[in-house]
Amino acid sequence: MLLKASLMSPNLIALIIILVIILMVFIRNIRVVPQAHTYVIERLGTYKATWHAGLHAKMPFIDKVVRRVSLKEKVADFPPQAVITKDNVTMEIDTVIFYQVVDSKLYSYGIENPIAAIENLSATTLRNVIGDLELDETLTSRDHINSTMRTILDEATDPWGIRVNRVELKNIIPPKEIQDAMEKQMKAERVKREQILLAEGKKEAAILVAEGEKESEILRADAKKQRDILEAQGKAEAIREVQSATATGLKMIKDVQPDDGLISLKALDTMAAVADGKATKIIIPSEMQSLAGLAVSLKEFMTDPQKVLPETDQQETRPAPSANPRRQPTDLKDSRML
Repeated sequence: MLLKASLMSPNLIALIIILVIILMVFIRNIRVVPQAHTYVIERLGTYKATWHAGLHAKMPFIDKVVRRVSLKEKVADFPPQAVITKDNVTMEIDTVIFYQVVDSKLYSYGIENPIAAIENLSATTLRNVIGDLELDETLTSRDHINSTMRTILDEATDPWGIRVNRVELKNIIPPKEIQDAMEKQMKAERVKREQILLAEGKKEAAILVAEGEKESEILRADAKKQRDILEAQGKAEAIREVQSATATGLKMIKDVQPDDGLISLKALDTMAAVADGKATKIIIPSEMQSLAGLAVSLKEFMTDPQKVLPETDQQETRPAPSANPRRQPTDLKDSRML
């Protein structure tokens, strides 16, 4: 009992209480910094260190965690800003900025309110960039505007420990009148493209039709050429066959060696074919005239012998034909008598 009383003396109790308080203070001054975070530590009001991810301990009552900083990339969506283009068109543009803290010390001590500073800086930078562009350039130069603003903001936020990774123009809202004019212009451009496409289609169609007619004319000309060639070859072959047959006939006649009587008879057949009533005059060789006269006399003798005999006597007293056997013309009447 005396031992228990001695152990529970006031001094021992005070010592235990002091040890518990020291343990609690030590535990409270141990910090675990999460991943992608940093703690800014001050000692007696001045910057002491920056704690990164892991287990850390600070001096009690001397060190103090003044700021917990996230190193993750953040997004700042700022409200639309009224800007004026180079051709005096007022429009509203809102921007989205992606930024990241890279230096916790500069972020804590560089500027009082970094987000408000970035917002105001982006608004002024946007006005400067858009002021150098016209309306059409503003609508078609988003990439240029984004890259220019990112470069300017990144340089301006370096002393604050902030890195601007990306700047995007979220919306570009021109005035209502400009929107109506743009819609009319777009409609006119579409009508223009439609007319151009129709004209090009008609042009190509006309070209194709002309090329088709050209090819058809060439094919028809080639066909006519081939037909004429084949007809000429056929005629030439026919002429050769006729001439060959004629030459064969003449050769056969020559081989037969006809006498004068046969030749005279063939001449009479030829004269009969010539005097078919279509010619007005014919020419009879002198050697055939005697045969013709003999044929006429024979015909009259068969019809009236008394009339023919005196005429034959007269014919015997007629002078003989000249030695030069020239062809003499007779009229159509005598030829018909033959």
